[in-house]
Amino acid sequence: MKLNFYGADKEVTGSCHCLTVGDKTILIDCGLQQGADVTDNAKLPFAANKVDYVLVTHAHIDHSGRLPLLVKQGFQGKICATGKTCELLSIMLRDSAHIQEMDAEYESRKGKRAGKAPVEPLYTVKDAEDTLKYLTPYSYDEMIDLCEGVKIRFVDAGHLLGSSSIEVWATENNITKKIVFSGDIGNINIPIIKNPTYITEADYVIMESTYGDREHEHIDDYTKAFADIIDNTLSNHGNVVIPSFAVGRTQELLYAIREIKERHLTPKNPNFPVYVDSPLATEATKIYSGDLHGYADEETAKLIDQGFEPISFPNLNMTESVEESKALNTDGVPKVILSSSGMCEAGRIRHHLKHNLWRPECSIIFVGFQANGTLGRILLDGIDSVKLFGEQIAVKAHIFNFRMLSGHADHTGLLRWIKAYQPTPKKVFVVHGEQKCCEGFTEELKHYGFDAYAPNFNACYDLLSDRILDYGMEAQVLHPKKVALSGKQPSPIYARLVAAQHRLEDVIRHNEGGANKDLTRFTNELIKLCEKWDR
Repeated sequence: MKLNFYGADKEVTGSCHCLTVGDKTILIDCGLQQGADVTDNAKLPFAANKVDYVLVTHAHIDHSGRLPLLVKQGFQGKICATGKTCELLSIMLRDSAHIQEMDAEYESRKGKRAGKAPVEPLYTVKDAEDTLKYLTPYSYDEMIDLCEGVKIRFVDAGHLLGSSSIEVWATENNITKKIVFSGDIGNINIPIIKNPTYITEADYVIMESTYGDREHEHIDDYTKAFADIIDNTLSNHGNVVIPSFAVGRTQELLYAIREIKERHLTPKNPNFPVYVDSPLATEATKIYSGDLHGYADEETAKLIDQGFEPISFPNLNMTESVEESKALNTDGVPKVILSSSGMCEAGRIRHHLKHNLWRPECSIIFVGFQANGTLGRILLDGIDSVKLFGEQIAVKAHIFNFRMLSGHADHTGLLRWIKAYQPTPKKVFVVHGEQKCCEGFTEELKHYGFDAYAPNFNACYDLLSDRILDYGMEAQVLHPKKVALSGKQPSPIYARLVAAQHRLEDVIRHNEGGANKDLTRFTNELIKLCEKWDR
């Protein structure tokens, strides 16, 4: 009985773990790695055709985005998840595939001018559609006989509609071990969905640590604070641009905006227009507006039973076409724009940033975690300008970070979740957090009496003999260009320096294929700069 760690190990994205019981191989999540510092997503560290089952904790792409690649490379087993996760996957995987195709087309077009071979997409829309036939939906709290020697149960993780922690009872050589995979543990009091379920018994726990080193801001009325930003920005004739994950976060924001309008919290702009500029978000909103019995929290369920639509309000607009999207930045009407992706790595949000970042009257509100190397993280770190679509854009807009809107449990929430186990598990594997955070949270759990361990990528653990078989590879080996931050929290000025590093990397990539004399001059200038500042 072995547990292999294949993703989100001392990192935040690309969640993927593998449980081997007897002759059965079971993946828990198969996520896409996101951000600048990623390994090759196309290289699965296992044979796809040898995998029998995939258990999906939730539909976010960093937990599900390589499922079509798995199918493309030969997987033919069952993909198990809750019913709502299966519904969301049906739209999210197709959308992800469309992005893969568009990115490959762009890179091929650019590479053709440099004499390079065409770039193949990671997977296609057809691959995504082929994946859907393997989806098998289950209900929360349903005991499932997965295969001989393995029972599983999905319990509500409170992170996203349909999200789950997964309990696994595995039996081998007449020995049974209970393993719990936390998935992403939800924040409390998130609109629409329930609070996370607290599990109390397990031999082994694999838990996330995204916010293991920080607390969310505590504002008595975050809806009022959110409304004040909207009212002030619109009164100054600026736009409020919110990079938002199309599934989950967008719908929670619509719920909050409905409350803002009902409570008349924007007196200077009572009927302000809101645009959801993401076809994926539009499709997801339809799912969130459907039958949520068994998934919605008590307040939302009551609204639905009364015939009220909790994420609908006057002057809510869904844009579909590219032309409609472009018009949002040319019509001159101050507005709120919700657009994906949430980390600003792709999609229409990059166009809205191009048109609004340089305007001091505008506001950009981040409402979710921003991974290292993403444009969202670079903006939060305080950079002065960014390059978008070949053009240098000054950052003059007001940048806000509303952590209290996060769908992840913060430091206190994570401790509350793991301390519910009585007695403590035999071992807690800490994953899905940036290296410094993951290792720091692991040490804190040890202080509370847990046998905690932060595994490396490709590590392997024998659950029957309770020992490490392979220590795997350190994150710094996987991503040598990452800046290792240790000790005290970096200063804002140092954070800007790190942001400038990411910008330099982009500039270097943009110069690929340039004239030799220009590249030589650029290289010499960088060498001189390094020699001046190397300490």
